Amino acid sequence: MKTTQNIITSINKIQGEIDWQSFLTEIISAFDCTTGTIHVLDKETNLLRLKAQQGIPDFLLPKMEAIPIGKGMAGIAAERKKPVEMCNLQTDESGVARPAAKETKVEGSIAVPMLLDDELFGTLGIAKPVPYDFTTEESEGLLRIGESLAGRISFK
Repeated sequence: MKTTQNIITSINKIQGEIDWQSFLTEIISAFDCTTGTIHVLDKETNLLRLKAQQGIPDFLLPKMEAIPIGKGMAGIAAERKKPVEMCNLQTDESGVARPAAKETKVEGSIAVPMLLDDELFGTLGIAKPVPYDFTTEESEGLLRIGESLAGRISFK
């Protein structure tokens, strides 16, 4: 299993365009997850645009292509600039997870903002098929990975 620092080192070594799908797969594997998304902030529309995904059912992709800030786990993580976590997305009644999110069949999930110098660049979300509480160490590791990825996003 790759550690957070190994992933960050890999990101920092990349020259040119980053392979978002490859890094998402690496992050999902490192955290023993099955599902994940990377969304990048579209500064013109203020929407989070899907950049890479793994394990999301095809019928849900249209709902995940563009996420408003403040909606769903990714949107709330972006709005608060803090991780948003659920031990079991299937039984959540807080209203944070959108109804369609339950159709992913994941349970333990976390979305973190990708921040650089407190500026939002996007979000990173991963999930497990079982109830799970991410540790403080895991949450902080994901934030550090998100910061490294944020440094690779160029707004056009």
